[in-house]
Amino acid sequence: MAWTKPMPANPVVAIAGATGAVGREMLTCLEALDFPCSEVRALASARSAGQKLSFRGGEITVQEMTPGSFEGVDIALFSAGASVSREMREAVVAAGAVMIDNSSAFRMEPDVPLVVPEVNAADIAWHSGVIANPNCTTIQMVVALEPLRKLGHIDRIVVSSYQSSSGAGAKGMAELQEQTAAVLAGEPFEPKAFAHQIAFNCIPHIDVFMDDDYTKEEWKMVVETKKIMGDDTVRVAPTCVRVPVLRCHSESINLEFDRAVSVEDAKAALAAGEHVVLEDDPANNVYPMPAMHAGSFDTFVGRVRRDPTVEGDRGLALWVVADQLLRGAALNAVMIAQKLLPQA
Repeated sequence: MAWTKPMPANPVVAIAGATGAVGREMLTCLEALDFPCSEVRALASARSAGQKLSFRGGEITVQEMTPGSFEGVDIALFSAGASVSREMREAVVAAGAVMIDNSSAFRMEPDVPLVVPEVNAADIAWHSGVIANPNCTTIQMVVALEPLRKLGHIDRIVVSSYQSSSGAGAKGMAELQEQTAAVLAGEPFEPKAFAHQIAFNCIPHIDVFMDDDYTKEEWKMVVETKKIMGDDTVRVAPTCVRVPVLRCHSESINLEFDRAVSVEDAKAALAAGEHVVLEDDPANNVYPMPAMHAGSFDTFVGRVRRDPTVEGDRGLALWVVADQLLRGAALNAVMIAQKLLPQA
């Protein structure tokens, strides 16, 4: 059943998982986008209760999250893990709050919209209390591809992702830093956050392996892309790799269209794309890089060129970089929340 409760112009917002990496960035995005909340509640586990978080020149005290935490809340931004989202869903919806969930808990449920506002904001209209935030790698890819879909149907996507250590949370960043120091000092270490050494290495393994030898991260890219685009015919072949970068994910993407698409038209479409920045001047060594775009809200695209292996000028290759904590998580959630506000 579609949601019928009206959203106030100045909603009460709760952040579940407020002390985590994405939760803190949700606060950053609420402030940066001047989101018109009348109150923000920072919720986390009992061990984090009492912490102080900065917001709009003041401080918010973190409260322990319980089912009763959502009374009087209008929008609940969740980044506390799938099990917590499942546990709290009933309480959130019963309290009359809309849950915008960053975990994988509800993404593929048929009655839960999976939303990237630049691509399928209209799907928000049929939510019944829960809206899912897609996986970070999927978000930045579909944002970059949306302008290109206006040039022709995308029949096939081959994508390799180069995902930063912060995609595994604070423990992933700490392990990269600690291992790098240990390797340079010639000291022993034991991998904990990742299956293998991450310092000075690439690991083609994110999440668990499935029966077909693709990882769950790769499976997410396939099924989420189809759902967000509303297109079951698009074929997606991903390979997801963890790399020794602290922040920002990168993607190498090859596309096959149903018709000829020129490089010039593709660049023009990307330059006009919503929240897409074209950085493409190879003669002057200009292209997106993760070291340049940590903390950025946009999705950066470069190295746009013909894929000569696709006949009929129907193939393109491109390179995409975005901050996965912001564009791939917190920012997308807050942008969904913006769409819930009463429209003037």
